[in-house]
Amino acid sequence: MKGINLKYMSFLSVVAALGGFLFGYDTAVISGTISQVSAQFHLDAISKGWYVGCALIGSILGVSVAGYLSDRFGRKKIMILSAVLFSVSGLGCAISANITQLVFWRIVGGVGIGVVSIVSPLYISEVSAAKYRGRLVALYQLAITVGFLGAYIVNYVLLNVATGAATTIASPVVHKIFCSEVWRSMLGVETLPALFFFIIIFFIPESPRWLILKHRESNAKQTLLRIFRVETVADNELNETKKAVHTETKSGWKMLMKPGIKRAVLIGSAIAILGQFMGVNAVLYYGPGIFESSGLSGGDSLFYQVMVGLANTIATVIAVSIIDKVGRKKLIYYGVTAMIVFLILIAFFFLQGEALELPNVLLMLFFMAYIFCCAISICAVIFVLLSEMYPTKVRGLAMSISGLSLWIGTYLIGQLTPFLLETLSPAGTFIFFAFMCIPYILIIWKLVPETTGKTLEEIEQYWKN
Repeated sequence: MKGINLKYMSFLSVVAALGGFLFGYDTAVISGTISQVSAQFHLDAISKGWYVGCALIGSILGVSVAGYLSDRFGRKKIMILSAVLFSVSGLGCAISANITQLVFWRIVGGVGIGVVSIVSPLYISEVSAAKYRGRLVALYQLAITVGFLGAYIVNYVLLNVATGAATTIASPVVHKIFCSEVWRSMLGVETLPALFFFIIIFFIPESPRWLILKHRESNAKQTLLRIFRVETVADNELNETKKAVHTETKSGWKMLMKPGIKRAVLIGSAIAILGQFMGVNAVLYYGPGIFESSGLSGGDSLFYQVMVGLANTIATVIAVSIIDKVGRKKLIYYGVTAMIVFLILIAFFFLQGEALELPNVLLMLFFMAYIFCCAISICAVIFVLLSEMYPTKVRGLAMSISGLSLWIGTYLIGQLTPFLLETLSPAGTFIFFAFMCIPYILIIWKLVPETTGKTLEEIEQYWKN
């Protein structure tokens, strides 16, 4: 589109997407600390699940209020709030004296995850032109995967540092944080990018669509002029959004009950929760433990997890570049079909790998291929869809409802995975994940419209009709 300031639009999107990096780091860093924390605090299977899942309780709390708070106070202020939560959580985890304090600070970080998972993609969708919206919102998912990879690399490096420097560090405090209880440094490193996120948010404007919602058209037009450059285009965007926002007289909750909008929220909630039962978070949280169950050492399992994270990142980079060309739905069709294939292959490895003397590297390749297909499809598409499916007036509230479903699903899979691995065996668990892919792909096929290339106002009109 002529006149679009893509550099400025990209800058705004990258800043907001940094919240996704913190989301990814906070979510994935736990995988490298489970065995250490479990051993130090003598955690059983249930307590281990609680240690992993407690942050998800915080995420549920955060996502429950994020939409309301962002609609009330603005997208920018709530991103600042999430940066503060991430900062204090990382520091608190590093200095926790017992498992109770550690769980508390993990919950605080979880609130930050829940908040940013709504507000960051919401902000990006509202500062993006329709032509680029898919790839710009997908930057948020890319940032999440980079956060995953960053956490895996930090875990791997710090574990090697702890092993190599255990006898050379004289300071008791430094030795405790980086050697004898290295999980503290793994969790505490998050404070550094969180502080950077906090500072850089002050260099971006408020969402123009939120400003229009609050009758601050002059401020909104200033931002729209920087995005679109041409005054007539900026005026057209301003008028279209005003028309969509101010012609609707119902309150947020009443508007959610309108048949078309309620349908969109229910569909969004369904794909959000189902996506968590297709295995990706089980691999991200419990990957090292799953690899160890195949006979790998702790260090090797963390290295394999780094490779899985690398596949995740590469796939998301590809998804960002093609999502507006291929379309949301086609990515789902291709990606989820391939996920089913590789989930079955992973299950086969656990069933017959030892008997057939299959090399462990084959398991890593199956996991990398599965994560690649997952990242290029459901992971890249979900936040794009949720950020563009709903009307401006209730977008924050509707995203909170769908996001709540997502985090409930994430919490349940975080809690249930140890139980599933013990009762169904690893092979049975991955067959279960493959089965859960089927209803997901059917809902996308039958109930979700293709939103590629459409303006937010056009998508809103579709659901209203």
